[in-house]
Amino acid sequence: MKQLTLVSILFAILVSLPIHAVEKANEQRLDEVVQRGSKVMPFNLEQTTHVFSKTTNGGIQQVLVKDAGNVDQIKLIREHLTKIAHEFHQGDFSNPAKIHGYTMPGLDELRKAKPNQIEIVYKELPNGAEINYSSDIPELIKAIHQWFDAQLSDHARHAVSGHSNHQMHK
Repeated sequence: MKQLTLVSILFAILVSLPIHAVEKANEQRLDEVVQRGSKVMPFNLEQTTHVFSKTTNGGIQQVLVKDAGNVDQIKLIREHLTKIAHEFHQGDFSNPAKIHGYTMPGLDELRKAKPNQIEIVYKELPNGAEINYSSDIPELIKAIHQWFDAQLSDHARHAVSGHSNHQMHK
């Protein structure tokens, strides 16, 4: 009887623990990413949240202000995401490499993509902006997912995984 109770308690503990698909980087790495990120991203990480939502055809990256009245940060988010969407259209993924390193998972495959193999769509949101990445090529979809996981790990203090039901339209 005691063994059954112990098993029940252990099972209850395991079921109640949060399960994270992406492991948070160590504290030193998180500090380094914040420091390098401040040279690339003009907005304040403490006042914003990155949301990475994987989709069937790629994913949606959002940067949102924590305080919807923070119009200065919203402007900076929109300027930055507009800029990187343009750079990514050109195949220039140097800014993520500056923050996360040139061996960042998925980044090499994204850099090698030919024009129009990844659709990149920028959109303003009331509290920030987003970039929607989509492809019909399984290897590029996998690369986007790996890239999102790496960002979630490296931006763990300032990022969350989205539970998106977004459907991609080509």
